[in-house]
Amino acid sequence: MTPPVFAHGSLRLYLLALLEEQSRHGYELIQALSERFGGTYTPSAGTIYPRLSKLEEEGLVTKSTDGRKTVYEITDAGRAELESRRHELDDIENEVTDSVRRLADGVRAEVNEAMRSLRAELASAAREAKRAATDTSASAASTTSATGTTGSADRGRIDAERALQDADLAVAAFRQQLRTDLRTHRDRIRPEAVTLLKARLEQVRTDVLATFADR
Repeated sequence: MTPPVFAHGSLRLYLLALLEEQSRHGYELIQALSERFGGTYTPSAGTIYPRLSKLEEEGLVTKSTDGRKTVYEITDAGRAELESRRHELDDIENEVTDSVRRLADGVRAEVNEAMRSLRAELASAAREAKRAATDTSASAASTTSATGTTGSADRGRIDAERALQDADLAVAAFRQQLRTDLRTHRDRIRPEAVTLLKARLEQVRTDVLATFADR
């Protein structure tokens, strides 16, 4: 997804406008910007904090500590800077609106493409499952014809084949849905989310393997 491009100095001015509304810590500023973009764009900490440091160096904002949070507050010099450029805010708001529209169009296109891919993969998996089920039924019918009955071992094998097909479908559907979710929120993915994903997937695998040992 292509992030919105602020004209030179626009983000700086926009941060001052947000701090004029109320004092905020860095994460609150990131959230406020995300809300302005309808959730389609969330600036990174690496984008926001250097600009806040620059504003502080210029005496336009001050910072204080509130517990473990650093709170930023606009100064009189910052208000004067903002007031002298107040007319530019309307243009920035228009830039934001246009960026939101472009980002929303991009997200919509990505989601539509992902859904088409998901439907294609599910259709393919369904065909494979149907083909495997047909082969299994034919094999079972052949065995029944030859012996007159299907033993418990054969029934167990058929049940296992069907369970495997269901598992394949579940894994394919989960994989595609998670890929869609990750692509939709790619700007918000953090290392801890990947660590959590790996840990949970490994736990699921361990739990599934444990059911095999019970048999």
